[in-house]
Amino acid sequence: MLDQATRQLVKGTAPVLQQHGVALTRHFYARMFQHNPELKEIFNQGHQHNGSQQQALAMAVAAYAEHIDDPSVLLPVLERVAAKHVSLGIRKEHYAIVGKHLLASISEVLGEAASAELLAAWAAAYQQLADILVTMEQGLYDKAATSAGGWTGWRSFRVQRKRFESAEITSFYLAPADGGSVPEFHPGQYISVRAAIPALGYRQARQYSLSAAPGEAFFRISVKREAGSDDTPEGMISNYLHQQVEVGDLLEIAPPAGDFFLHDDRKTPVVLISAGVGITPMMSMLEHLARSAQKRSVRFFHASRHAGVEAFAGRVSELIAALPDAQSWIVHQDKHPDYPADHHDALGHLDLHAASKVTPLPADADYYLCGPVGFMQQQVKALQQLGVANKRIHHEVFATGGLMQ
Repeated sequence: MLDQATRQLVKGTAPVLQQHGVALTRHFYARMFQHNPELKEIFNQGHQHNGSQQQALAMAVAAYAEHIDDPSVLLPVLERVAAKHVSLGIRKEHYAIVGKHLLASISEVLGEAASAELLAAWAAAYQQLADILVTMEQGLYDKAATSAGGWTGWRSFRVQRKRFESAEITSFYLAPADGGSVPEFHPGQYISVRAAIPALGYRQARQYSLSAAPGEAFFRISVKREAGSDDTPEGMISNYLHQQVEVGDLLEIAPPAGDFFLHDDRKTPVVLISAGVGITPMMSMLEHLARSAQKRSVRFFHASRHAGVEAFAGRVSELIAALPDAQSWIVHQDKHPDYPADHHDALGHLDLHAASKVTPLPADADYYLCGPVGFMQQQVKALQQLGVANKRIHHEVFATGGLMQ
């Protein structure tokens, strides 16, 4: 536990970090990659390019400073960060490197304001945070290593099958190259996929939700090809997978991870709400619910731009029909000339207030949400207005984040 003087010094920097945190984290990443270029393989260089990684770290550091008196407030966030770190192979020794460059960056960016006392306080605070995360992560590594079919680090998987799900999304069926088994996982979790990118000259890893139910001899991921725009570069890994990876190729995979998953120990109704490629963890949940013959009431809400980019439309219909009490509500932003109107239930944006009048929301349900940040914020707000308790809202956001991400 940090002493009061140390906590006060750290907490006193919170306003400065909120104002100048991005400049600090931008300096930190540049410094660290200059002195330790091998870490470029761990950190998402696409998020480095668009600035989201710097923004996420700045917000995380400011939040830690603000809550330094009681870091347990941040426990849910830290658990999510720990899972992400384990999926990327971050180990205890990496914390010393990060800490060294973070403290040096505080000194170099704040200048005279970074007194010896302040730097000592931040060194102690960082070590406290590192100790918390290292302990969490070691527990996750141990669990992964001791589970049936489990491992830690990276393992080679061979592409068994490549299936086009829509104009933007392709599924990859991955089986262990060593002929071994795959571990069980919770429906909704993700794996990390690592590949060498010729244009960069080093490897990069990305997280993709598992889109099939557990219990198979393979993992399935369903990847959206990120085309990019004038403001956003195209997705390095997604385009590599779509354009260059073929059946028979090898990919490096980390064990399943993540704290967003179906609560299989409950008998409550289940409501799945997604947009775009956010459908992927929902498919794992929906297939698991159908396969395990559970009698839980299920409602499936999904939004996409149009029928041409909607993945798994036929499979969703099959699964909904196979469940004893299930309904779906599909929304397309626009019509598509190649698809009839019956491919959707409504046009525009997903409006849970309106949809619930046609497809009523079960009482005391657990709600699982996945999609872009703006979509998530709208749906959480709508659920709250409909009287759903926050403890029943579980969500996964496809965005960067994390104290070391």
